[in-house]
Amino acid sequence: MPIKIYKPTTAGRRRSSVDAFTDITKDKPEKQLVTRKKRYAGRNAKGRVTVRHRGGGARKKVRLVDFKRDKYGVPAKVAAIEYDPNRGARLALLHYRDGEKRYIVAPFGLQVGDEIMSSKERIEIKPGNRMPLEIIPVGVEVHSVELTPGAGGVVARGAGAGVQYMALEGRFAQLKLPSGEIRLFPKDCMATIGSVGNADYRLIRWGKAGRTRHRGRRPVVRGKVMNPVDHPHGGGEGRNPIGLLKGPKTKWGKKALGVKTRKAKKASSKFIVKRRKSKK
Repeated sequence: MPIKIYKPTTAGRRRSSVDAFTDITKDKPEKQLVTRKKRYAGRNAKGRVTVRHRGGGARKKVRLVDFKRDKYGVPAKVAAIEYDPNRGARLALLHYRDGEKRYIVAPFGLQVGDEIMSSKERIEIKPGNRMPLEIIPVGVEVHSVELTPGAGGVVARGAGAGVQYMALEGRFAQLKLPSGEIRLFPKDCMATIGSVGNADYRLIRWGKAGRTRHRGRRPVVRGKVMNPVDHPHGGGEGRNPIGLLKGPKTKWGKKALGVKTRKAKKASSKFIVKRRKSKK
């Protein structure tokens, strides 16, 4: 999928780029696979902001995407490649042989008219086919990988994402994630062959603030330009340093640099063979 660059006819066009949408084959989504999206603007049930910098944006409808692919042994034909406003990847509309329609995240190389299938037995290794890790050949790139068997794919679903199948040992398969982390997955977890399509999505330059507002993101400002009541860095006359001897702080007064903020021991830590920031 190419990125389109316009001539800099305005300040907003300069140094910005847009999605070309040349791979889209159908404009309107399937009515039966679409639902309304309730907007909360980062607020909880009491109306208080619990997630900052969210709100506004263009109206969106949620496409009901099938991440489980639990119609085993039923061939499906790719009827269309569609745009999804809620993700960078494309969606593929599948028409199953029994008449059912479902959306999946479109892998790279999947074309209209292709026939794909989900199976718990070995089938052809081609983009879009889905199988358990234990029968996928080692070395193949996969995406939409399950963490728990039967729960649906949760790993590597973004545009251009792919996971490298490293090894199969005992009850677990070793997969190298896009971050560089090597992790163990139960061998009966399902995975889809290939990488996610629309890899050029990461190259889009949004250009002006208005395009970010259209995406539902509100402005982010530095702490030192706030008032003291709003941030530990705030206050002072004119442009002053933050004035903290123990270093910069977060909005809530916690150390912002040189301190690990995540718990070292998690329930899933035992499945990590190599961490993403490991130097070994």
